[in-house]
Amino acid sequence: MTTTEQPSQVDIDKLMQFVFRAVDEVGATLNTALVVMGDRLGFYRALAGAGPLSPAELAERTGTAERYVREWLNAQAAGSYVGYDPDSGRYTLPPEQAVALTDQDSPAYLPGFFQIALGSMLDSPKIVDAARSGAGFGWHEHVHDVHEGCERFFRTGYNAHLIAEWLPALDGVVAKLERGAQVADVGCGHGASTILMAQAFPNSTFTGSDYHSGSIETARSHAQEAGVNSRAHFETSAAAAYSGSGYDLVTMFDCLHDMGDPVAAARHVRGTLKPDGSWMIVEPQAGDRIEENLNPVGRAFYSFSTLLCTPASLSQDVGLALGAQAGEARIRDVVTAGGFTRFRRVAETPFNAVFEARP
Repeated sequence: MTTTEQPSQVDIDKLMQFVFRAVDEVGATLNTALVVMGDRLGFYRALAGAGPLSPAELAERTGTAERYVREWLNAQAAGSYVGYDPDSGRYTLPPEQAVALTDQDSPAYLPGFFQIALGSMLDSPKIVDAARSGAGFGWHEHVHDVHEGCERFFRTGYNAHLIAEWLPALDGVVAKLERGAQVADVGCGHGASTILMAQAFPNSTFTGSDYHSGSIETARSHAQEAGVNSRAHFETSAAAAYSGSGYDLVTMFDCLHDMGDPVAAARHVRGTLKPDGSWMIVEPQAGDRIEENLNPVGRAFYSFSTLLCTPASLSQDVGLALGAQAGEARIRDVVTAGGFTRFRRVAETPFNAVFEARP
């Protein structure tokens, strides 16, 4: 005779709370596409500072179809992204949302965050297949929204903190940059960090590198547009094989955890630095224990790590797969395994932790 274990009593109230939470999350997921839509069609920019507008007025200002605009506005109003006045039938963009959705110079600027999330979801079927086999999925294989969204999101933080806070927190580095230093920016992507440093320190020269040739082409174009292409050069190379030596500073922005063999990259950094050089490592903010990261920021980074960072590392040799929530202790282990004797946290934001490593 066999017995079947009965399920525990289901609390109907808790079940429905979860169901309605799930409904809210589906709406938030769909809103990712709507924010990117609003950014691309200029809806937020047209609403910013314009006062109350009807769907027809917003459609006229943006050269779009009123019926689509009306539905988009209602979805935005339901999510409290815009305000709605039922008496006039008009919609407004609050000033706080206007900053977050239209001001590219603000550290709170969010469209890039939504764009990289949308690109990640577009590629998610490929990650499902990779998870079945344990294979990786390289950064270069992702859709353009992942690459461009990544730059747009992280650039706002670099603009706000890199020159004013992070570099001054390093031991003697700003003085070297002001006199004239050699800098390698490894894993530079579209070159936002490289170009920003080149603009701030005209006596120094910068070499950005990334294994993705498409990103390097974009970085070169951006450097030319910024007028720093004579001092900011870019090459396609892996993190453990970038060219040059005798660097005063090596930087890595939000990329060490994506590497297949970060220890090999650390050893290469050690071999290309001057004896008194510095390595600045910017990584996603994370605690060392899982429970420290069970919060909204940790949730976003764990999600990006599942869809982007872990597959990227697994697509490379070694495939250590640190993940976007590696935490300080694991980063320290990588750095010391690479031959560095000094390691310290020098700065942080809600989204990033900044470390300095010295030989």
